[in-house]
Parts: sequence; structure tokens; C-alpha cells
Amino acid sequence: MWLYFYQRLRGLREDNDLTQKQVAEILKTAREQYNKYELGKQEIPFHHVIALAKFYNVSIDYLAGIIDTPKKLI
Repeated sequence: MWLYFYQRLRGLREDNDLTQKQVAEILKTAREQYNKYELGKQEIPFHHVIALAKFYNVSIDYLAGIIDTPKKLI
């Protein structure tokens, strides 16, 4: 499941034509830190997961790899 999570982070970022630096700025963290999240070298704080779900307008279930079809937030 975690592998899906990190793949989803990168996939959503790339699908939205964003750089790691841009996403890091959204999360108010360093690009190097965000890079560790995408690589699975650092656990991402839950408040960042929530922020990314809101930003990309997808459910946390999708981000986590629990469901395969992006479910939009209301």
C-alpha cells in the first residue's frame, strides 16, 4: 500500500505539471523534504496529506492507494 502512496504523490504532481519545489511551497516545506516524501524516505505528516488531498481535489483513500479511481472531494 505505501508504494502506491508514494507513486500517487509523484503521479499527481506530474499530472498537474508541477515541480517538487512548487508542491513543497504549497506545503510550506523544503523541496528536499518533499523529495523524501515522494521517495518514501521520510514519512509525510498527516496534515500534509490532507493539504495535498484538498489541493489535488482527491480523496485520502486515493492518495493512500486504497482505491484506484480518484474520488473528488465535494
